[in-house]
Amino acid sequence: MTAGDAGSGNAAGSPPGGPAGGHRPRIVDAHGHLGRWHAFAIPDGSAAGLIAMMDRCGVATACVSHLLAVGPDARAGNALLLDELAAHPGRLLGYAVYNPHDPEAAPRLRDLLGVPGVVGVKLHPEVHELALDHPAYTPAFEAAADHGRIVLAHGQHGSPYSGVRHFTAVAPRHPEVPLLMGHSGLFPAGYAQAAEAAARCPSLILETCGSRMTARHLVRLVAETGAHRIAFGSDAVFLDLRTGLGRVLLADLDEPDREQILHGTMDALLAGSRP
Repeated sequence: MTAGDAGSGNAAGSPPGGPAGGHRPRIVDAHGHLGRWHAFAIPDGSAAGLIAMMDRCGVATACVSHLLAVGPDARAGNALLLDELAAHPGRLLGYAVYNPHDPEAAPRLRDLLGVPGVVGVKLHPEVHELALDHPAYTPAFEAAADHGRIVLAHGQHGSPYSGVRHFTAVAPRHPEVPLLMGHSGLFPAGYAQAAEAAARCPSLILETCGSRMTARHLVRLVAETGAHRIAFGSDAVFLDLRTGLGRVLLADLDEPDREQILHGTMDALLAGSRP
């Protein structure tokens, strides 16, 4: 499954152009969600609402996990995700959430990774209160390797569970698995460390979403890391897709770098995701 399976356009037309106007890049969102979160205001967590916003912004494809799965019930949330993937083929691609505390998580994950439209694994060490480099996550990385899938993990500078050091510890253990660092460390103090980690770990890809990321931060990450190591993510529906997309469209970037971030990096990762 690739982002290209969704087509080169979308139901509502092309996305808004970058600062130069005219050319309108295709957009793939590497980090999105469906559902609700108990401690955060989400006006509309539905797939229909997300796709309507994607159409408005010109996003061809969003790679999503279900917040119910990230939170209290991975099994039920992953089941809801599969329903939405089947209802919106190509427009939504899925990350199956792996709960390291569930003794049946490993075989269930392997089954999920065989479902059409499931392109990767979502890990959230903060929610599960277990460090990303803990052995309990090893079955998730092994399943991703065996199925040729991506792993997206929440990254948070200074965290005892998902700091940059946890990514640099686990990535070399599974060099064949593309590992997306969600939020690139989340806090500005961690962005430079995230860039250094990507330079040391060839399988590590940075991702742009987060309420603290700005266009200037993004420009610096590109200068330090290269656009080919960065993927656009919005964190919708948790955050507003328009905010995350706007910082990429309006950043002072060369157009080839902008397009690489908006779709090129994820195109390459998804092309390597075996059916």
